Amino acid sequence: MTEVFDVLLLLARPAAGKSEVIDYLKKTPLAERQERFHVGELAEVDDFPMLWTWFEEDALLARMGQQRLHTDAEGYFLHQYLWDLLIERICLEVKKADRDVRPGDPARTTLVEFSRGTEHGGYCSAFAHLDPQLLGRMAVLYIDVTWQESLRKNRRRFNPSRPDSILEHGLPDAKLERLYKDIDWPEVSAADPAYLSIQGQRVPYVVFDNADDVTTARGAALGERLQSVLAKLWQREMNR
Repeated sequence: MTEVFDVLLLLARPAAGKSEVIDYLKKTPLAERQERFHVGELAEVDDFPMLWTWFEEDALLARMGQQRLHTDAEGYFLHQYLWDLLIERICLEVKKADRDVRPGDPARTTLVEFSRGTEHGGYCSAFAHLDPQLLGRMAVLYIDVTWQESLRKNRRRFNPSRPDSILEHGLPDAKLERLYKDIDWPEVSAADPAYLSIQGQRVPYVVFDNADDVTTARGAALGERLQSVLAKLWQREMNR
């Protein structure tokens, strides 16, 4: 049996390198991906397209003279619980993808990507809304960058002609600061250097230090570091 992660959560500040890691894995041949990274056939679940749809719908409603449903005129959520709804949606999408798996299909890894700041509940709130049935299948890869590095890369990647793009979307500086400057990852991971406690379950995690930005180039340095940290995460997965 091929040994691959079942559900791998990629967490980080915006622009830290999550989408770049996914892009690198997608471009790695399957056999190599399984051998080096314990990642199988890829299924992706990202909450950015979900929330971007809300932005677009609200803009259309405003143009129609109707009430906005999700966001105010500046693009901030009308209700904090909408951030948690996105987590519920993520779990629903994972279950829907599971439904379509057939006996004999290649081993698959579902990659789940999101960011959370304390301003809108942080990881503490997000973790409370993960489906308990999925927690035993999850492992977490946290990509660590400073707020300053998140800001720098957010500015660099933003393409105003493609604001809906996974790899080219960005936030204005003021919005990025309000939503993501403060994070609660240090608090939620402080109790144990190898396992998170989520809803009473033990979930393995590892930290990928991206202070030197090995993700943008998507070269050998990224592959080597990713292989190292995922090997450690795989051992923690086996020992959970």
